[in-house]
Amino acid sequence: MIISVKVTTKASKNEVIQRKSKLFHVLTTAVPERGKANKAVINLLSEYLKIPKSSITIKSGQGKINKILEIED
Repeated sequence: MIISVKVTTKASKNEVIQRKSKLFHVLTTAVPERGKANKAVINLLSEYLKIPKSSITIKSGQGKINKILEIED
């Protein structure tokens, strides 16, 4: 499954908001340097979707606010 994610870094709290079935907004307290925010996004989505972190891959948008992620079944 492919999902779209908008990321807000340096937020006041960690939160996942599902906008539509495959559109998410992830707020993270992590800073966008050396992949810290990307790791936080994967961790938060893993907890929210109740799936292993290894099932989530960032397909595009590594250094961008908008990302495309692949979720393996």
